[in-house]
Amino acid sequence: MKRIFAAAATAALLSAGAAHADHHGGKDKSASMEEKQNIVDTAAATGQFETLLAAAQAAGLAETLAMGGPFTVFAPTDEAFAALPDGTVEDLLKPENQDQLQSTLLLHVVDGKTWSKDLDGQELTVTAKNGGDLMIDGTDGVTVNGIDVVKADVKASNGVIHVIDEVILP
Repeated sequence: MKRIFAAAATAALLSAGAAHADHHGGKDKSASMEEKQNIVDTAAATGQFETLLAAAQAAGLAETLAMGGPFTVFAPTDEAFAALPDGTVEDLLKPENQDQLQSTLLLHVVDGKTWSKDLDGQELTVTAKNGGDLMIDGTDGVTVNGIDVVKADVKASNGVIHVIDEVILP
């Protein structure tokens, strides 16, 4: 169940991704391929967001994240979802908890595309797609609500993904 939730969540977050096309020369083949894939496809290709993608699908957000944008997604890995207390993912995946699942997933998504270099040296508060506040700290690496961005700037055609090692909970 946790894998299903993480995959859905990733799909949702990634689908909500921002439109991005970086037209700098000298790109390698893998970078060009990533830019042709939307957030959901890009997340799926990494193999580390199965739970997020499954959660996004269950929440009815995958299509929005794949087609909309541009978005910046703070995407928790499967391991991040696995670290949640027992039963958390299963409870969120219940049909009667769809609103809570959507809110949780959309807390990981911000309008527009924001690259890590844009955050360098800054501390700011941004509004997530669920209306909640995210505290971004770019003064020593990048953190969101105190959670480390472990891999930044994963390019997608409709946004950017920043990989995080914990799930942001409302």
